[in-house]
Amino acid sequence: MKNYIFIILSIMLFLSSCGHSPEKKAGKQKTQDDFEYVVDRFADIEIMRYTVDEWDQLSLQQKTLLYYLSEAALCGRDILFDQHCKYNLEVKATLYNIVTTYSGDKTNDNWHDFMVYVKRFWFSSGMHHHYGNEKFYPGISQDYFKSLVNNATIDSTLFLENEDKLSFALRITDIIFNSNIAPFKSVQDAPRGEDLVTASAVNFYDGVTQREVEDFYANRKKNDKHAHPEHPASYGLNSKVVRNENGKVEEMVYKMDGLYSKAIERIIFNLEKAVSVAENDLQKTHIQKLIEYYQSGDLKTWDDYNVLWVSDVDSHVDYVNGFIEVYADPLGRKASWEALVNLKDVENSKRTGLIAKNAQWFEDHSPIDDIYKKKEVKGVSAKVINAVQLGGDCYPASPLGINLPNADWIRKEVGSKSVTIQNVMHAYDMAELESGLVHEFYYSDYEIKLAEQYGSLTRKLQVDLHECLGHGSGQTMSGVDESNLSNFYSTIEETRADLFSLYFIADPKMVELGLLPNEEAYYACYYKYITNGFMLQLNRIDSGSVIKQTHMQNRSIIARWCYEQGKAEKVIEVVDKNGKTYIVINDYEKLRELMGKLLQEVQRIKSTGNYVAAKKLVETYVTIDPDLHQEIKNRYALLDVAPYGGFINPVLLPVKKNGEIIDVKINYPTDYVEQMLRYEQDYHFLK
Repeated sequence: MKNYIFIILSIMLFLSSCGHSPEKKAGKQKTQDDFEYVVDRFADIEIMRYTVDEWDQLSLQQKTLLYYLSEAALCGRDILFDQHCKYNLEVKATLYNIVTTYSGDKTNDNWHDFMVYVKRFWFSSGMHHHYGNEKFYPGISQDYFKSLVNNATIDSTLFLENEDKLSFALRITDIIFNSNIAPFKSVQDAPRGEDLVTASAVNFYDGVTQREVEDFYANRKKNDKHAHPEHPASYGLNSKVVRNENGKVEEMVYKMDGLYSKAIERIIFNLEKAVSVAENDLQKTHIQKLIEYYQSGDLKTWDDYNVLWVSDVDSHVDYVNGFIEVYADPLGRKASWEALVNLKDVENSKRTGLIAKNAQWFEDHSPIDDIYKKKEVKGVSAKVINAVQLGGDCYPASPLGINLPNADWIRKEVGSKSVTIQNVMHAYDMAELESGLVHEFYYSDYEIKLAEQYGSLTRKLQVDLHECLGHGSGQTMSGVDESNLSNFYSTIEETRADLFSLYFIADPKMVELGLLPNEEAYYACYYKYITNGFMLQLNRIDSGSVIKQTHMQNRSIIARWCYEQGKAEKVIEVVDKNGKTYIVINDYEKLRELMGKLLQEVQRIKSTGNYVAAKKLVETYVTIDPDLHQEIKNRYALLDVAPYGGFINPVLLPVKKNGEIIDVKINYPTDYVEQMLRYEQDYHFLK
């Protein structure tokens, strides 16, 4: 699973785990190491850079392998745009045509506001907010946008049959500006009884309803003569469900000679190059198996690949590439395309290695019911990595950690591979300096001192526990899989992994293992987590809305459930000081007990596939107090910090002699627009 702080943790799980904001005050560009981390700021987004400090110490073979894996990571870019909404590719091409060929004035406020929209569109891989799912709109008039189209050279292949440029301008303007067209990328709850499939703009389905999709996969599972009762297939992971011309519901599989073939062919091309410079035979074998999967689209081959990949614990170079996380699908079944190329951070991996070595101890001492515990924890591999290239659903908004594969049976029988991403975390730390958030939202000097002393340390440890052990802990009952929880699966799973990490970061075992300096250090993480889940994350939500995003839901569940359950004993208090709202934690040990109690219940829900209980738990905690919401927004506005952050990738430049690569250079660009234009030119394979 991937964390989104977009496990996938993601950029915002960083905030969930320890209450930090990944942004800082606008204008501060350089840090003590004199590297410019923040390079752009627009709307609610800050663009940063990360470094790969050990690059010069790598061998030519490793650099070349990283280059080809990075190319494979960039070649699937169009896939994600199309998965997010069926209109995105033509909108993306139109915006590119305008930016590169518009002949009018590019110095006025209208052009500036147009470019803000373009950058937001690129950042979100489409016209819906990358975190909140709602459609966003240009801060310009429709007439001005039409003038941009009419005064630019537009690729005629974008025109419909018998459509001229003027008609195209009207149509594309309506797609972008009309609030009735694709208003939400993914609707994952239906308080008014909406059909989750037809209400969502994601392009995983076409012409079908939620009931038809659910029936389709129920029949697929029932009629699969090759199904293994203990090894359930991830039905529908890599396909689109459509109604064909004969009115029949069917799948279109993502594969070579199938859906997204042109992009997948380029991914395969670079993976084949990577095979020739693999570090060892096992790495070569799992890359070859990934190629085989892309060629066939067969989910059994995908499982075989994951078994090989998770067994590779010795390679210094590693990668993620494929259709993996299901957060964007309203039914929690279809996977978005993503990629991450990385290097092992040997020194920092000692920390995660120690956690993994004690995996059985953590499982045995979990507060969940014994029936849901793994009797034998297998193959937990944990390491710290440095990102080299982000792609697809990992770009520009990077996860902070990953735990894969997602198939529970592989986790149980073979193991899982867990990572935290050191250089991405470091970039956030540098960009956060002097944000002012802690001083604005923390109750007293005591909580501020906790943050200063232990905030960074406990943040890393909580992410480690979440990814290394949390996602891989526990077991489901026979015949139960993620489809039983449907649209609530992702929220329940992230809640469970967070609770596992929060429960154990407060265990004396952390001090015994030398991971924390004392038994009170975890207070820093608890205070940050509860404050963020209860208050701070509300800044990212539009007024009048409810909490919709998976990770935001899971943070709210934990913070508010613990508050309500401990209210009589005042474990957590919400207090007013000088007209501002603050969180006070009076009993950290009791709070840990409450988290253990909630973990026990959430594990039971997942292990038994109890949809009714999942629905009740999630829907109880997605509403927002409007007065608190407005207060948080007002206080954030005074700080001038961006709620979201993302990254520019390094550029890998092969140096060739007589057609052979003799070196690969790395540089760190500072122009976000230039990188996105280059990506559109070099990695645009789908129409």
